[in-house]
Amino acid sequence: MKRFTLLLTLSLFFISCKQENTQKDTMSEEQLIAKAKAIHNKIITLDTHCDINVKNFTDSINYTQDLTSQITLPKMKEGGLDVAWFIVYTGQDSLTTAGYEKAHEIAMSKFEAIHKLTKDIAPDQIELALTSDDVRRIHKKGKKVAMIGIENGYPVGTDITNVKKFYDLGARYMSLSHNGHSQLCDSNTGEADGVWLHNGLSDLGKEVIAEMNKVGIMIDVSHPSKESMRQMIALTKTPIIASHSSARALCDHSRNLDDEQLQWLKENGGVVQTVAFTSYLNTEKFEKRVVKEIEIGKQIADSMGVTWLEREEVMKLSTEEKEKYYDFLGKMAAIRRDKVKKRNDLPPAVDVVDFVNHIDYMVNKIGIEHVGISSDFDGGGGIEGWSDASETFNVTLELVKRGYTEEEIEKLWSGNLLRVLDQVQKVAKELQDS
Repeated sequence: MKRFTLLLTLSLFFISCKQENTQKDTMSEEQLIAKAKAIHNKIITLDTHCDINVKNFTDSINYTQDLTSQITLPKMKEGGLDVAWFIVYTGQDSLTTAGYEKAHEIAMSKFEAIHKLTKDIAPDQIELALTSDDVRRIHKKGKKVAMIGIENGYPVGTDITNVKKFYDLGARYMSLSHNGHSQLCDSNTGEADGVWLHNGLSDLGKEVIAEMNKVGIMIDVSHPSKESMRQMIALTKTPIIASHSSARALCDHSRNLDDEQLQWLKENGGVVQTVAFTSYLNTEKFEKRVVKEIEIGKQIADSMGVTWLEREEVMKLSTEEKEKYYDFLGKMAAIRRDKVKKRNDLPPAVDVVDFVNHIDYMVNKIGIEHVGISSDFDGGGGIEGWSDASETFNVTLELVKRGYTEEEIEKLWSGNLLRVLDQVQKVAKELQDS
């Protein structure tokens, strides 16, 4: 009887799958688009990583306008992107009091910019969310949602009270390092030369992990080293996130997570936010294309009177010099995107298909509950088909083409990340109560 029941169940499963695939195969492009639009308009779309430039948060130049930046309110509306995590990023500098103070100053200016957008510039269009309930409440009102993540714990300095301070300002995730080892943990960049500062977390970094658990800030492992990630998972009482990383099995870059790390993340209950960053998605296509794009970039730099710098040279700059150069890169990238669109003689670009290949891989490897979506817009991200927020729908369309259901797409776009945030905040309350 049990065998008969099993055979019947399997038969019904395969018949159901066959019917779904047949339906998908027989749907026209117009029908697929209509189905994708219905899903896209119904669910909450959430991007966990959008960098900002404080110069775009003034009374005269701001996100209510159609700026050249990849994220603006008009672009979010056009593409149907509901939630943008704006990033308080500081580049890595010296592990000194002066370095920490300067980083803290930069971090505070970015917090202030985000608050200015939501409180003064466009409160009728976008609000700051601190919880998943806030996200749903604001979205229901028809407004866009802003959330805050910290990229690099460097501005914490040696004062652990800054963790609570940043939480109170709205930060809901933080990575403990960026490109270069911080005072808190080693960075993935140590792979290049095999030189490590802490062999994972520093003692202060371990204290910061505990404090993040206590106040309710999600731990982001996208930039820390693999050993740092392993130690974080061993210490944390909450699920973690990788705010903008992809699968190393498909693209061998130290910023991606290998299969072992993905398994750690699954067992921890966390989520990896697949990132639309060309060099993290398809090495072969990226390397062929980037040669031509660098040529165009250098021409633009020359016309702007700026000296083009290689990555190694940028890393040697001071914090202020890096900020200035990144400002140039943002302007250059916008000009280059326009130039590239008008050319048809370039090698194929890394595109939405490559991006969703990583989603597919990680869903198959660790399950739909542990995968999400991010862009890294205005921080180097953007691919063919999702080059800015106005093209966000194309990601949903590709997911529909691959047979993902509405429920699965909702999990990928926001459900999984918000589930982790809920759990982190629940644990924080329990720790505070005890």
